[in-house]
Amino acid sequence: MAIERWDPWENLATLQDRINRLFSDSLPGRSREAENEISMSAWRPTVDIFDTGDSIFLNAELPGVSKEDVSIEIKDNILTLKGEKNFNKEIKKENFYRREINRGKFHRAFTLLSRIDPDKIQARFNNGILEVKIPKPDEEKPKQVTIKVE
Repeated sequence: MAIERWDPWENLATLQDRINRLFSDSLPGRSREAENEISMSAWRPTVDIFDTGDSIFLNAELPGVSKEDVSIEIKDNILTLKGEKNFNKEIKKENFYRREINRGKFHRAFTLLSRIDPDKIQARFNNGILEVKIPKPDEEKPKQVTIKVE
């Protein structure tokens, strides 16, 4: 008989999705289509989003994902990151002793605060990190005013 360690946090993401669906069912006007896509995701890659003054950067950890399996879309000021981390088909499911690596489809959506020009967005993929650079429009950039003392 094999002893298996119990991890109480293992299904936390699933629990959170269920709670979110419970609350969203009681609120009218919510988009069920987007929520269904998110709840069907097998995993959610971690992201960092930060501002450098003239651009907003989104860095996503996507280890084991090829750049061909990732798509970035922008519609109605929402940046959507979709993709899939494929299973190793050579290893049969019954041959695993432990299986902790997240696999399958993923879907993340982020609302952008300002109108951006999708043609100016740059993305690069290096060592499992997707870096998306979103330049701010000129009117969004802070302007410094020099004050003259008389």
